Amino acid sequence: MTGLLRVLVVDDVPAVAALHGAFVVAHPRCELVGTAATGPQAVVAMRELEPDLVLLDVHLPGFSGIDAMREIRADASLAQPDVIAVTAARDVETVRDARLMGARHYLVKPFTASELHQRIDDVLRERASHPDPSAALDQRDIDAVMSPVDRHPLPKGLTRETLQVVSAALRAHSGSSAGEIAEIVGLSRVSCRRYLEHLADTGLAARSLDYATAGRPSTRYTAVPAR
Repeated sequence: MTGLLRVLVVDDVPAVAALHGAFVVAHPRCELVGTAATGPQAVVAMRELEPDLVLLDVHLPGFSGIDAMREIRADASLAQPDVIAVTAARDVETVRDARLMGARHYLVKPFTASELHQRIDDVLRERASHPDPSAALDQRDIDAVMSPVDRHPLPKGLTRETLQVVSAALRAHSGSSAGEIAEIVGLSRVSCRRYLEHLADTGLAARSLDYATAGRPSTRYTAVPAR
């Protein structure tokens, strides 16, 4: 990839859109090409501006960001942007829908410029590794572009979709306990711990003991960047 990453910011709150736009401009390899405030505006902007990356709020007037992406993904004649879903929603269904529509990452509001820049850097690395999206891939290429959580067999009782959701939540809230992640994604603490333990066992999370809590130390999980 050459030149700057062209970014469209979509949010229905003007102050938030301005803040996220400032975050984008602060990244040395990005340029802000436009903003949109509703689902219909987002679709028009994506068609006309053909951004490389969309910072997309999920809950929008008119229709949702998910529906906006569904319309763009259904049109093979359009350039298909990368998407970072941005929302205050933390429920499993919303995160799953965003991933099914091809969202690269999922950021929960409020977030910092540094957190956004980390996701943008991930997108830039992925685009640099595969600059031609139409090129034929061999097995090694496919393994490289797959989500890391898809590369390992699952223990009985775990599902791939929920693992993706837990993994996304942990990346957004690294250093959390099973109970904290469970509250974010809407799972029981016991179920969430099984997913986090699987991530740790496969090298996608690291465990540490927190002795600051009363009673027995609690286990905290830190996201490990994929290699």
